Amino acid sequence: MQAANPRHGYILGLSAYIIWGLFPLYFKAIASVPAVEIIIHRVLWSALFGALLLLVWKHPGWWRELRDNPKRLAILALSGTLIAANWLTYVWSVNNGRMLEASLGYYINPLVNVLLGMLILGERLRRLQWLAVGLATVGVLQQVWQVGSLPWVSLVLALTFGFYGLIRKQAPVKALPGLVVETWMLVPIAAAWLLLHPEASSAQAHFWTTSEAWWLVAAGPVTLVPLVCFNAAARHLPYTTLGFLQYLAPTLVLLQAVLLFDEHLSSSTLLAFMFIWAGLAVYSVDAWISLRGRR
Repeated sequence: MQAANPRHGYILGLSAYIIWGLFPLYFKAIASVPAVEIIIHRVLWSALFGALLLLVWKHPGWWRELRDNPKRLAILALSGTLIAANWLTYVWSVNNGRMLEASLGYYINPLVNVLLGMLILGERLRRLQWLAVGLATVGVLQQVWQVGSLPWVSLVLALTFGFYGLIRKQAPVKALPGLVVETWMLVPIAAAWLLLHPEASSAQAHFWTTSEAWWLVAAGPVTLVPLVCFNAAARHLPYTTLGFLQYLAPTLVLLQAVLLFDEHLSSSTLLAFMFIWAGLAVYSVDAWISLRGRR
């Protein structure tokens, strides 16, 4: 396995989260297409684009390794199912005026990462890191209390992506081949859905003369590029660190929801986010102190 390179990990992780943070701009452009149909095309075009990318970006022996290890194929089938569920929930929330709830889900996700990192990967937190987690947890619990019920969109997003990242971090499969196999395993389901829904927008010939058609085709690179960056970053960084980097994406989503799409930001939601941002600041200070200590 390739040696960890934290500098590369930070660059890759930041790239992935900035792209994900700007996703609402993309999905708003195809808001007229139902969420399920968008996911179907994300699968199909990601599979095609990923296969073409594999022809250019060589990974010698990747298929032989998977063929000789059926367990790895089963792992990728599970991770593919998790990321598809995450996609569907996210697209639905963006196109149904639930961007703030989606943003909260990705604020919760780092807490899931920290918990999984400790319980499954045996990672340990320093004192300032515990304080950071505590502040973020207070913010999340305060928001759940204000909602008055479990914010299911937020929890589904946090849990599906948390377990997806954990599986991909541990799976001995390189980022791009793993993603290509994940998406191709979903292709039969996507194709079957299109066959069973001839009334779907994208099943009509005239649809492919519209701008929405090109936006759907773009789902391939738009989906794969940040996922490749994320999966590569997961191999270079501790899972807890990768989780806290993720706060960049929901912050961008939050800003777009309020400034561009006129979603209401209540005082209780703002208070919750302030606790979360405070946790991020403390975690960043701890990372800086740790880096100075190593030097």
